[in-house]
Amino acid sequence: MSVYAVTAAETVLPAASFARRRFWLRTLLAGPLAFAAAALLMLGGTAWLPAGRAQIDNLVLPVVLFPLIWTALFLYALLDARLLRAYGVIVALLALHGALIATRLWK
Repeated sequence: MSVYAVTAAETVLPAASFARRRFWLRTLLAGPLAFAAAALLMLGGTAWLPAGRAQIDNLVLPVVLFPLIWTALFLYALLDARLLRAYGVIVALLALHGALIATRLWK
């Protein structure tokens, strides 16, 4: 047996280390990533919401709904049983609304 051989028991992370890493990944998702996604949803909402009679509904409504959007994304990030799916949903929202904002700015 070689000096550098690694046994199967050494490659498995201890349960406490796995739980700690999962905690920090979920905290990153629920904190700054959910906030960034809510901000981009608010900014992108001006593109897909109808303008309304006074032509300002598409500007006011996303600003008023920002706390609700942020809360919904925060709770979803904390309560989803599958962490990878939660990352996928929030990153997809970030990418979609980021692309929507970019296309509106480069018209």
